[in-house]
This record gives sequence, structure tokens and C-alpha cells, in this order.
Amino acid sequence: MTGQKDAGSGKDRGADGTDGDGGHVVERRATFDQWRATASRYALLPLRIFLGVTFVYAGLDKLTDSAFFADTGSGSIGEMMRGVRDSSAIPALVDLALNNPTGFGYAIAFGELAVGLGTLFGLFARLAALGGALISLSLWLTVSWQVHPYYLGNDLAYLMSWLPLLLAGAPVLSLDRLLAERRRIR
Repeated sequence: MTGQKDAGSGKDRGADGTDGDGGHVVERRATFDQWRATASRYALLPLRIFLGVTFVYAGLDKLTDSAFFADTGSGSIGEMMRGVRDSSAIPALVDLALNNPTGFGYAIAFGELAVGLGTLFGLFARLAALGGALISLSLWLTVSWQVHPYYLGNDLAYLMSWLPLLLAGAPVLSLDRLLAERRRIR
């Protein structure tokens, strides 16, 4: 059975209601393929925004908290490092930070800020992702190493979140892409 004739056009209609050549099916498939390609292209953008905003916030939070940069006292980087030293995976890393807690605190704060801004703007995106991964790795090996079970420690999840951005960079809506296009034009 070939289907019925469409009263308006006189064309044969298939049993599924499409033109005999499946035009609607082909059109829907093309639309779906286009949507899927767009979704794939922008898939890392939500992760970039989340990590960028989070790291900018973390850096600014530290820079605006005068207690954070003190060697001692509640909420200070020095007290936090002394508190995690014996339970960290690499106590020597904590000892290195304890040589100059204030300097280490500023390095972390400005590092988080630079990583966050680089990620948000897509400027040196792979380098920013590497910086984010290294900050997260150092925090996982020191501050959240003693968390059991391990999956409750957020620094490991941040470390894993940086890896797709390290591999892919910022291919859309980024200064890196804009600069690459400008270099190709010249």
C-alpha cells in the first residue's frame, strides 16, 4: 500500500504522514544534527563559567579577608596549614607554605583570581586550566586529603573538572579564539 493522495497537492503521502520521499524526516534529522553540533560546540561553556566564577570568587574572598593572610589566628592561612600538616599526603608541601604563610596566601589568592579570569575570558585558557588543576591538586593533597570517603573532598572534583578544559581549551566565546582568527587573517 502506497498511502493516500494529499488532497491539496495530489502527491502520495506515506503511512507516516510524510511526503513519499520522507522530506519531513530528512528535515527533522538535519535540524537535530545541527542542534547536536551546536550543543557539542558549546558543551564546555557551562563548566568554564562555573569554574571561572568560582575561582574569581575564591580569590576575591581571600583578598578581602584580612584574617586570611595572618601567620596565626582564627581563619588564617598559617593556622589552616598547621592544622592539616600531619594529615596531608605531602607534609613537605605544607612545610614549604609554612615558611611564609602570608606569601603563600597571596600566591593562592592571586593565582585563583588569574585562573578564574583567564577561564572566564578564554585567555590562555589551557594555561589557566593547568593553573586551576595545579591549585586543586595542591589543595587536595594538603587540605582535603584527610576527608573520608575521598569523594566528599571537593578539591578532587575540582581537579577532575579542570581536565576537560586543559585538553580542549576554550574553543568558543573566547579571546584565544578571537586572537587565533586575527592571526589567520594576517
